Amino acid sequence: MSGQRRHPWEAIYPPGLDWRTEIATGTLTDMLDEAVAAYGDRPAFEFNDRRMSFAEFGAAVARAAAGLARLGAGPGRSVALYLANLPYHPIAFFAVLRTGARVVHLSPLDPPRALRYKMEDSESRILITANLAGLMGPAETLLREGIAKHLVVGAADAWGKLPAALSPLPAGAIDFASLGEAPAPPAWPRLTPDDVAVLQYTGGTTGLPRAAMLTHGNLTGAVAIYNAWLAGTGRGSQPDDKIIGVLPYFHIYALTNVLLLGIRNGVEQLLRPRFDVETTLRDISEKRATNFPGVPTMWIALANHPNLGQCDLSSLRSIGSGGAPLPQDVAERLEQLTGHRLGGGWGMTETSPAGTSLLPGQAYRAGLIGVPLPGIEMDIAALDDPHCVLAPGEHGEIRIKGPNVTKSYWKRPEETQSAFADGWFLTGDIGYMDETGQFYLVDRKKDMIISGGFNVYPTMIENAIYEHPSVAEVIVIGVPDAYRGQAAKAFITLREGAAPFALEELRTFLADKLGRHELPTALEFRDALPRTPVGKLSKRDLIEQETNKRPADATASR
Repeated sequence: MSGQRRHPWEAIYPPGLDWRTEIATGTLTDMLDEAVAAYGDRPAFEFNDRRMSFAEFGAAVARAAAGLARLGAGPGRSVALYLANLPYHPIAFFAVLRTGARVVHLSPLDPPRALRYKMEDSESRILITANLAGLMGPAETLLREGIAKHLVVGAADAWGKLPAALSPLPAGAIDFASLGEAPAPPAWPRLTPDDVAVLQYTGGTTGLPRAAMLTHGNLTGAVAIYNAWLAGTGRGSQPDDKIIGVLPYFHIYALTNVLLLGIRNGVEQLLRPRFDVETTLRDISEKRATNFPGVPTMWIALANHPNLGQCDLSSLRSIGSGGAPLPQDVAERLEQLTGHRLGGGWGMTETSPAGTSLLPGQAYRAGLIGVPLPGIEMDIAALDDPHCVLAPGEHGEIRIKGPNVTKSYWKRPEETQSAFADGWFLTGDIGYMDETGQFYLVDRKKDMIISGGFNVYPTMIENAIYEHPSVAEVIVIGVPDAYRGQAAKAFITLREGAAPFALEELRTFLADKLGRHELPTALEFRDALPRTPVGKLSKRDLIEQETNKRPADATASR
């Protein structure tokens, strides 16, 4: 915080909410222990109609931690989780932390080369996954190639039958259930808020992902920040709260806002490995879910359900949408049906992801991302001088600092140095602050695309497309997509003598190089691509051309 300096947004904070409230930080393991002691028999998770209490969850974490410690997990080590939203994720997440090791999240959407890179870059030697058919192939390859020294596999049907295809335990793998056979060590490592808890990968300036080093203090601080905001706006946690956990826990938004906030507040989490409209409506109407954070693709599917108006949605206390723009007509229809306005705001991996929020009841306006959350400072710096703070209304780069903000990138000292100015983190987003202290997002300094709530990096797509023998040059940009918010479009010039090819042919070529969410949904061949005065390929003209075709529906946060 900043001493006695008063920020403009404090004047418009809701009554009863103090921006200067103390934000306590600690360790995630202590947070779990306190939750187990406080909530005991209260259900922590429900999966496949089976419940696990906080006490049972704490015991499962302890058993798994003992086995992981025997495999070498401990302070200074990294352990990779390659999991969907199964009970194995929260158990493994806290078990890794209990040993003193760092968690590395791998996405089930990652292509093989990304999995290999993240494992090697993070120095992870233990890989934890489940026997879902879609996960086992890549996991076995990592074990076979020696990138993973130990492969721990959980039986996905241990909590009842699943509709997904399952694979047998591969040779050389360790059954997750056997981790509990190891005796617990005499004492667990003593952790501090400054210890790194998670290496969370995000886009890099070189096109390769870089890992934000999120400490225990960053993540517990973010939880405290969100709790201060919710309590101060009359939306604090209640004993009968149930949150739908369908957003992937390997993503920073769900990790903090669903998993960690749920543990801290004693909230029952309805774990769902995939989104399904019927299941979600049943969770609300029959299981009486009170909170549902989603991404626009989910809300669009729900809004288009023919029987939505006949469903009992009265249990909902809060709904939220983030990660991509949401069409205004969808937001209005959902508000009519649920009686709740979809909240929104802004944050990023490096901020754990706390940043801003719209004021309670505030409607979306183009670019509006709201006010900084308690304990978080933000301002606008000149694009050509990150040390120069601009006046309200002037456009520049958004800067942020707070207990939730990472201090560095893993093994990237140069990128870390360039990401900070005077102790402020430079977000790479262009925006402005108005006279009241509300922030607006105008553009992204980086070229990142947000598709269905996932970050997509054009440079990585371009690099993969360049491997096609017919491609001479390529530019990838984000274009509006009614379902995903944004999607990737490739503009290509062909090598001499090469014939044009169909979009589906390109997607097939890229299938083993990119995740499904990264595959282009549009393709256009050009005789030449636009360039800057110094001859570099330029995206600006293509972005302007696509923008002029149809305006974006809205602006939301990531």
